[in-house]
Amino acid sequence: MKEVTINDAVLRKAAGEGMDAFVAAFVAAIKEAIGGELTGETLAELNSDQITLLAWDVLHEEVMDGGFIQLIHNGYGPFIFKNPFAKALKLWGMRELSKLVYNAHTLYAKYHEEIEKDCTDEEFMALFEQYPEFDDMDDEFVEREEEWTNDIAHFIDENIERFANVKN
Repeated sequence: MKEVTINDAVLRKAAGEGMDAFVAAFVAAIKEAIGGELTGETLAELNSDQITLLAWDVLHEEVMDGGFIQLIHNGYGPFIFKNPFAKALKLWGMRELSKLVYNAHTLYAKYHEEIEKDCTDEEFMALFEQYPEFDDMDDEFVEREEEWTNDIAHFIDENIERFANVKN
């Protein structure tokens, strides 16, 4: 296992800036420990909570930017849907987010081959009209993003040792 460390001063500053910054500080520390690259090899060097946090970061960035269609098109479907990410969220007490990921997985299984194909920007934009089933899921994620970020920040705060070692 890679040792993930976070400086106490960095952590205190992030905590003072709010939930987003607090979560981002841990994501940055984990990414730094693995050299910034998510690969099968680097993931094997992390524990399940650290991997779940990185999966949250990917989910958050992609869905907030372009929804589940963008997440799938950009190749993150297997990382989110073919790993026990939704189950891990449930174990973290985040049942509603877990349920959303499970529901999105159903659509991923149905449509991923078509969504993952290389395409022009115009063809990519047309995917949103072709697969409107994702719209409600995208909307729910955006509407509840702040709540879920808060839940993740609290989970990290209550289990810091599962994410990183705090150093002075």
